[in-house]
Amino acid sequence: MFRIALISLAFVATPALAQGHFSAQPETRPTQQRLLARDNIWRCGEAVCTSPRTATRPAIVCSTLARQVGALRSFSVAGRPFAAEELAVCNSRAR
Repeated sequence: MFRIALISLAFVATPALAQGHFSAQPETRPTQQRLLARDNIWRCGEAVCTSPRTATRPAIVCSTLARQVGALRSFSVAGRPFAAEELAVCNSRAR
């Protein structure tokens, strides 16, 4: 039931979703503008995907997104970019 509610939120434009706590730049543009990766609702534009804050650890958020969209050029949490080592671990989970 909770998952259905999250999915339905992905299709509603709200100010809370417009602000991104998490930000990622995929190597290739995702085919979907909105997607759900674990418990994060992502909005993807031309070059960047953003998601609001959740209780999930940032490393897990990064790797679950990479599993869905492929390798990431960058990933940041509240404006703090992942270090090269953190991003490498994240991208090791990419599809």
